[in-house]
This record gives sequence, C-alpha cells and structure tokens, in this order.
Amino acid sequence: MTAIGGAGASFLRVRALVRKECLQILRDPSAFLIAGVLPLLLLFIFGTGVSLDLRNVRLAVVVEQMSPETSSLLDAYRNSPYFRVRVARHRAEVDADLVAGRLAGIVVLREDFSERLGRGDQAPIQVIVDGSDPNTAALVQGYVQGVWQGWIAQEATSRAGLVDRPSARPLVSAEPRYWFNANLDSRSSLLPGGIAINLTLIGTLLTALVVAREWERGTMESLLATPATRGEMLIGKIVPYLGLGLVAMAVSAGAAVWIFGVPFRGSILALVATSLAYLATMLTLGLLISTRTRNQFVACQAALIVGFLPAFELSGFVFEIDAMPAPIRALTRILPPRYFVSALQTIFLAGDVRSILVADGLVLLAFAAVFLALLVRATPTRLE
Repeated sequence: MTAIGGAGASFLRVRALVRKECLQILRDPSAFLIAGVLPLLLLFIFGTGVSLDLRNVRLAVVVEQMSPETSSLLDAYRNSPYFRVRVARHRAEVDADLVAGRLAGIVVLREDFSERLGRGDQAPIQVIVDGSDPNTAALVQGYVQGVWQGWIAQEATSRAGLVDRPSARPLVSAEPRYWFNANLDSRSSLLPGGIAINLTLIGTLLTALVVAREWERGTMESLLATPATRGEMLIGKIVPYLGLGLVAMAVSAGAAVWIFGVPFRGSILALVATSLAYLATMLTLGLLISTRTRNQFVACQAALIVGFLPAFELSGFVFEIDAMPAPIRALTRILPPRYFVSALQTIFLAGDVRSILVADGLVLLAFAAVFLALLVRATPTRLE
C-alpha cells in the first residue's frame, strides 16, 4: 500500500476536518437557528418594524374660523399620506393630547387667516410639535411645512388673487431629485445593512463557540494528537462556516429583493466578493475570540460586544456616521462593519461603483489578514 504524502495527505486531512465540522453543524440545532431562522427574523423586523420614515403621524389641525381657504388647507393635510388628522375649533381641546403623547403636533389656523390672505398680508400658521424626540419633531415640522408649501403652490396657480401675491410667487423654484433612492424609503438602506448584521452574527457568534466547545468537551486533545497542522485545522474550521455564511447571505439578499422590494442595481459577483471578504474577516475574529477565551459563555459575550454591537451602532447601518462626534467617527474607521455596510448599500442602491467597492474590499481583506495573523499565533499546536 503506497502512503500518500505531501499535498495529497494535506488535502485528505483538510477534507476530513471540514467533513467533521460540517457534521457537527448538522447536529447542532443552534447553528440552524443562528444561520437560518435568525437572519430572516432580523430582516422581517428591519423591513416591517424598523423605519426612519414617518407614516400616519397623529396631527391636530385647529381651525378657529372655517372658510374656503382653511377648508382647502385642511383637505391638503387630510390627503397627505403622512398624517392622521384630527380637527378642532380651539387649541384648548387638543393641548392635553399633545402633553399625553397622543398627538405628535398641532397646526393652528387663526380666525383671521382668510382675512389676511385676502388683504395680501402674511398669514402665519402656528405649528406646535412634541420636542421630546428631536429627530421626530424635526421631521414632523418639515412634513407640515411641506404640505403648506404645496398648498401655496397649488393655490397660486388656481387663484388669481394669490398669483399676484409676492409671497406666493417665489423667485427661486426648487425641484429636488434624489439619486439612488428616489422615494427616500428608509427600508431600502436599512435592509442591505441588515444583511451585514446577519453575517456579523454568523461570522462571530457561531465561530466564537467552535474552539471553545472543543476545549470544554475535551476534544481539543484528540485534535492536537492528529497529524493536522495549524493551518489545516484553521481551514477545517473556517470553510464550513464560510459556506454557511454565503447561504445566509443569499437567503437574506433574496428576501430583501423579492419580499421587501429593495432594488438591486449591482452584480451578484460584487455581492459575493465583498461578502467573502467580510466573512473572512469576521470568521477569523470569531475564531480568535474562541481561541483566547476557551469558554463558550465568555466567547459568546465577547462576540456580541466586539462584533454585533459595533456592527449595529457604529457601522452607519442605523445611525449616520457623519453626525457622530469626531472621536466616534475616528473609531468607526477601525471597524470592519462600516466598510461592508457601505459596500452593500452601494451594490443595492447605486450599482457596481468600483471606486467604493474596491476600496471597501481592500480594507476588509486587510482586516482579514491582520486577524488571521493574530489567530495563527494564538492557535495552540500542543497542550499546555
């Protein structure tokens, strides 16, 4: 019988280690939960429960004196898709609801509103907004002002009296056009970032448990007794989870496009390439955590702190990086999720913009190389 040596023996050892890890994944229900059920659950939450857009805002419109002008403006607010309008005759009727949080804002049309318009004077509208949430308050104010400006433009073209008013005929007419996300739908930017969250969980959380499980179960001694080298052991650990991560990425991307209607303007090749670079980074990080901790509970906690929380809060997935303080913006530059979220949003919304994808991909590969070097040094070759 001829002994197999060299590259052939190394290939057989790697294949055996990969097969062993695949069987372990198949026997572990938590792997299917994290890699299969959890990504779809998170996408469903991001696609339906998390939104940065305002819809059905509870708004009270106080009309102190009903007239054709106030009725027309009231109809403009009622027909807006952003508001659920409640009509009142006096502000005292709705003040308590604003204080109690049952209303997001109040618009007051004073009793001399129509009279002022008829004279050509300014007819101020009072807007009272709940400022306990500054972001929502700014959005409500902007939407209220947008309806008012749209009504003014419509009235200016339909009524000669308003056409002659200088305030109804602005010198500059803005016609905004939004590239890449024409409807300003937050779901289209959130769901690509949600894919990054899913791959972060698979890359760090699952692999963080791999080596720690070996030490806790006492099977690391048997693994170290085999002829497998350090590199072969690492390949055997990484390859199965790399494939699992790609499957989860495909499921997540398919759900985002076909279920939630997120546009996909890039190429599948670019999506797979950037996903591989990011998975390589997070898998090596997860294995590094697992190798250092040797305890599944500690490894799980460390993976959530080092992997999930930065990906959720500091990657630009939900919170705009440019709006963060300068020290936090600097911190995001050393976090891999920032570059993967940027690449995903570019692929889905803008397409294959090489200047962005190549730069983000190279940074991710650099992170992967650094983590791999640290992992090789931390991986034991004998029992201590």
